[in-house]
Amino acid sequence: MQDTLNREHIILGVDPGTLYMGYAVLHTIGQQVEILEFGAYDVHKLEGQYPRLQKEFFFLQEIIDKYKPSCLAIETQFVDKNPQTMIKIVHAQGVAIAAALSKDVPIYEYSPMKIKMAITGNGHSTKQQVAGMLQRFLHIPDEEMPKKLDATDALGIAYCHYLQLGMPVSTGGAKDWTTYAKRKGLTDKELTGPNAQLMAALATVKKRK
Repeated sequence: MQDTLNREHIILGVDPGTLYMGYAVLHTIGQQVEILEFGAYDVHKLEGQYPRLQKEFFFLQEIIDKYKPSCLAIETQFVDKNPQTMIKIVHAQGVAIAAALSKDVPIYEYSPMKIKMAITGNGHSTKQQVAGMLQRFLHIPDEEMPKKLDATDALGIAYCHYLQLGMPVSTGGAKDWTTYAKRKGLTDKELTGPNAQLMAALATVKKRK
């Protein structure tokens, strides 16, 4: 696990969408995390579902060619009350997966609840809460925060995969993770319970300058 963590990783995170596709590229070595690029790819002005999917496919291929990611992390198991909406999202998922497969990029899937749990410690967090937590721990300036939550959703997916690699964290002499979290200024209610270890780990990550 330690050896896996210390390797260099370039993680492409994708939040499938039919109008806006969130994407994020992370470069990681050990506890160092750098955001190479993230945003929401806009295809909503195109007429018809298939031209939009085609545009997303080619865009992802360009991103893969540019950054040479070691893996694709994607949100899956999407459920919606509207069957038509769900079908369209599944199509977008398939396009992202196909783009990765066409470039021989390994694929990892994560459910929305697992992603939220990894980032906030609460599987029922809102998109805004996920975005806020990512901004805090990755030290993203306000002016660099995207307007579309699709972008931060994708960033959360990529970061969730990074956490799966295993992150060694020192308690700095504290007797437990809750104490360590408080020393780091993590006094929010959601940061001082059973997920204090995870939150303390996130607090040690610095965005590479």
